[in-house]
Amino acid sequence: MVAQANFYIPSRGDIVYLDFDPTKGHEQKCRRPAFVISPSVYNQKTSLALFMPITKQQKGYPFEVLLPSDLKTYGVILTDQIKCLDWKTRNAQFIESVPEDLLEEVQAKIEPLLF
Repeated sequence: MVAQANFYIPSRGDIVYLDFDPTKGHEQKCRRPAFVISPSVYNQKTSLALFMPITKQQKGYPFEVLLPSDLKTYGVILTDQIKCLDWKTRNAQFIESVPEDLLEEVQAKIEPLLF
């Protein structure tokens, strides 16, 4: 988490509340937790960030990453639903940061999608 003068900037590995609406089709919608995958330097310069929605409905899809039980947030990260969104207008609100091993698991899930 990066904060300057009470101003939050999302950082890789953070979980935030975020407004996903408007959406279309079967995209994740409403205000919900999301995982930040982009670095804070990018997020600060562009006011955009790469997010992955988090859902409570675990379906066993191969790109889900289960959040550990010791976090405040529960559910699964949908790593195949990466979205680039304006975090300021979507009202990003910090919840917590994840441990390094979870960040590595997320990165391992998205690597086959991107390369």
